[in-house]
Amino acid sequence: MSDNKSTIQAIYTAFAAGDVPTVLAGLTPEVSWTEAEGGPYGGTYVGPNAVLENVFMKLGGDWDGFAAVPAQFIAEGDTVVVLGQYTATFKATGKSFTSPFAHVWKLENGKATSFHQHVDTALHLKPMQ
Repeated sequence: MSDNKSTIQAIYTAFAAGDVPTVLAGLTPEVSWTEAEGGPYGGTYVGPNAVLENVFMKLGGDWDGFAAVPAQFIAEGDTVVVLGQYTATFKATGKSFTSPFAHVWKLENGKATSFHQHVDTALHLKPMQ
């Protein structure tokens, strides 16, 4: 349990540092990554390359200062729930947003097999309008 928590903590640390290869290395080849439906990147992506192309590259291209800052890690068995806050500025409009999030991670053998995002998509979309 604590190993899973440490694994997910390391993923957030790498993401904050812009170390996307380390983030992707923490995912299994068949990871199922679900962005909240109704959000800018809503849908489920399978595999690290799909996550890179459909989420991370779009975040980097569309937003300045995108951050997913964790506040709490709750671990039980193969599940880690992360509560935190997003902040960013949409490049095209110069408008910012802040929104709380909940991320649910499932792990197996020290790697993430799934990620599920829960966020107020209206707050996330507002700066894009």
